[in-house]
Amino acid sequence: MKTIPTLVIALVTTTLAFAQQQPPSPAATALAAANNAFACDLYAQLKNTEGNLFFSPFSVSSALAMTYAGAKGDTAAQMQKALHFPTPQENKNIHTSFAALLKHFDDVPHVQLNISNSLWPQKGAPLLENYLALVKQNYGVEITSVDFEHAEPEARAQINRWVKEKTRDKIQNIITSPLAPTARLVLVNAVYFKGTWENTFKPDSTKEEPFHSWSTKSDVKAPLMRQTSAFLYAEQNYAQFIELPYKGGNISMLIILPANKTRDDGIARMEKLLSLKQIERWRKNMKPTKVQVFLPKFRIDWGAQSLVEMLKKLGMQDAFDIGKADFSGMNGNKDFFVSDILQKAFVAVDEEGTEAAAATGETIMLGAMPRKPPPPPPIFRADHPFLFLIQDNATGSILFMGRVVNPAAQ
Repeated sequence: MKTIPTLVIALVTTTLAFAQQQPPSPAATALAAANNAFACDLYAQLKNTEGNLFFSPFSVSSALAMTYAGAKGDTAAQMQKALHFPTPQENKNIHTSFAALLKHFDDVPHVQLNISNSLWPQKGAPLLENYLALVKQNYGVEITSVDFEHAEPEARAQINRWVKEKTRDKIQNIITSPLAPTARLVLVNAVYFKGTWENTFKPDSTKEEPFHSWSTKSDVKAPLMRQTSAFLYAEQNYAQFIELPYKGGNISMLIILPANKTRDDGIARMEKLLSLKQIERWRKNMKPTKVQVFLPKFRIDWGAQSLVEMLKKLGMQDAFDIGKADFSGMNGNKDFFVSDILQKAFVAVDEEGTEAAAATGETIMLGAMPRKPPPPPPIFRADHPFLFLIQDNATGSILFMGRVVNPAAQ
């Protein structure tokens, strides 16, 4: 029986911190919109999982883009459509747009922001020079040859150590199961994010209070942080929306709080509405407003979650089919296919700010002047399930997405 080479792609996303920076290029902004459309599609596939949810769509997009660089024929066409990338006729090289977006993030001053990419090819199974040149130039990849065939435990440990280092120990053992001896390449994307709130919460004001969670039979106790400050804010009869900026004002957490505390009429309804255009509409309607904010401290360790079936439902069929996959742009042969894509994610939110991480792995086998006292500020009380996004404000890039249904659970 013919031996099928295997390719593994791992994506890791951790925490970022941002300050003032130069305006992004049009290419970076256009790509961000495409990535966000894919992010909403992927969330729609993940929303039926139980409990808290947290992942990095940017990490998935980045790793799949490096895979797309070696795809041909129907495999490339399906990936292009699923990822919302422009057609080759509309954009000769989507990878230069990724380079522009990565440069935008890299140029953020006075902050920690580390986005890293790496390739781990099988020793003695060379990749095409033009493929390596493309990913080096546009993704800044580190390339380390390993031996999956004869020294798989050592190769897996080396990749896991790289992930652990790049995510400041937040993501450990992204690859837990042994890789097949037919593995020929592992691609890894790692993003580290750590942001301090522009307006930090005072720890002395945090108090344990009931949090209504449909994932438990009764309310749970959760430490609710609180402050009254000016934020971008909007409300509809079905939900409230608020943006909590991180220091520097370039990255914000957008929180979507349903008016209804029940699952079907609350968070499930908001998840059905979630789309690129809807998020843009919500953000456009937000205005600076003094708000009383109550937000639970929470931590989510999510994964490792296989994304294969979700991506198949989004139209990426051939990439996972031994007989149909065409990644000949990587090694010159049609003998690679994707066997698995995993993501592992972490986020912690407290009075100081946010720390987040995620890893994804893919395996290829072979105002007016008032004349009277102003009304009291609106109350944004997140004591029931809500959605949240961490976005780059200049490009709109969604770096992380999540759902909190029980802040007492990790």
